[in-house]
Amino acid sequence: MRQLREQGPDGARALRLRRSARLRREQAALAGAASAAVATVIQAPPEADPTAGAFFDVDNTLIRGASIYYFARGLAARKMFGPRDLARIAWGQVAFRLRGAENSGHIDAAREAALAFVAGHKVADIVSLSEEIFDETMADRVWEGTRALAQGHLRAGQRVWLVTATPVELATVISQRLGLTGALGTVAESVDGVYTGRLVGGLLHGEAKAAAVASLAEREGLDLARCSAYSDSSNDLPMLQLAGHPNAVNPDAELRAEARRRGWPVHDFRSGRKATLVALPAAAGVGAVAGGIAAGLAFHRRHRRGIRG
Repeated sequence: MRQLREQGPDGARALRLRRSARLRREQAALAGAASAAVATVIQAPPEADPTAGAFFDVDNTLIRGASIYYFARGLAARKMFGPRDLARIAWGQVAFRLRGAENSGHIDAAREAALAFVAGHKVADIVSLSEEIFDETMADRVWEGTRALAQGHLRAGQRVWLVTATPVELATVISQRLGLTGALGTVAESVDGVYTGRLVGGLLHGEAKAAAVASLAEREGLDLARCSAYSDSSNDLPMLQLAGHPNAVNPDAELRAEARRRGWPVHDFRSGRKATLVALPAAAGVGAVAGGIAAGLAFHRRHRRGIRG
């Protein structure tokens, strides 16, 4: 405090900003490391090109809209929280779709509302619900064009990973259903298979995605210069810039401009939506999603009695 007083208002503000930025970097590094640590290879392609891979964002890149909204809607249908929470999530989704881009305030609020209450729930139960909800509400919202891009990497013998702020359990289910390698998602603490409500690091968003990709690449022996990355959002520029072959998919205005400036490929599957969406049949015989997943996402612990609706 003495240091802040001596520096005056401007100096104090600059110091607070530096401290805040340092804290965000530390949280991003922790979130990224946690995500990479629990990421499990579900299905590896033939080892034709083991040092190259591809990383795909999920919301509006692979799936039309915000996956967390569909997840929350499925949970609400199962009476796991009330209509007021879903209404708040829906508002974030409406803004998301009208703008065609992420609004971090709306999306973060949607994630918090959807996931706060899972503290105290069993991880296995959330995994099972994720499987049901994907099949019911997300499978027919997959962009066929993006799925084709992912399949092209698999055919080339490259591993394909999802990278998303969505809970790691749900992200892993999506990856499994689409026949991809695995997923990096937001992670929180669980003890004895039950969520504690303590988030590990923070959302896998922005710099945290890049940290997760870097950690996973080191673990899996990937050469990032030979890897590809795909996203719709300028929020993912840290991840895109990390890969040797960045791609913009259904980009927001800022990312489109950046892609043009840098000469990155731009893929836009939003025209003729009915033709570019694919309905994916439910996979048969799906068991546990990924052995060794120790946590999923939960924000502030909230007792179910305190959830109004």
